[in-house]
Amino acid sequence: MATATPKLISALRTTAARLREGSNFQWGHMGSCICGHLAQTVTELSPAEIHRRAMERHGDWSQQSVEHCPTSGLAIDHVIDEMLALGLRIGDLRHLENLSDPRILARVPARWLRRQDRDHAVQYMEAWAELLEDELRAAPAIAERRAPKLAPSTAAASPVAPDPAP
Repeated sequence: MATATPKLISALRTTAARLREGSNFQWGHMGSCICGHLAQTVTELSPAEIHRRAMERHGDWSQQSVEHCPTSGLAIDHVIDEMLALGLRIGDLRHLENLSDPRILARVPARWLRRQDRDHAVQYMEAWAELLEDELRAAPAIAERRAPKLAPSTAAASPVAPDPAP
């Protein structure tokens, strides 16, 4: 699962809002599908440019992410690198492409999601953003519980006796 960061949460919410407002959505187009829309938000590239970059190698986002290599020199790998820099993991791209992460699906109101359905894509991204927000809010409490407990200082509890007079 992705690392919860404010930038990733914002990117998911921005992407969901753009889709909700009616932005072009085509599951079979690498720049206008679910992952393509998130890539637009993260990279500020056009759908056409993302699609052009993706066509340098065969496959949808699931396949592209499996074949991702940061040193390949392929432009799509640079797009994926920018997405990973936000806190995503390779597996997140596959789950996003297929709307399939069980932790996110548990928060989605629809029983069955279709990756070709704009409303389902919006619900999935909003549920993911909520999950990451919950994780971000819980992070300080978790860190506090995991921090080692230090024994109270004995110096404060037992005052130092004055040196005996010679």
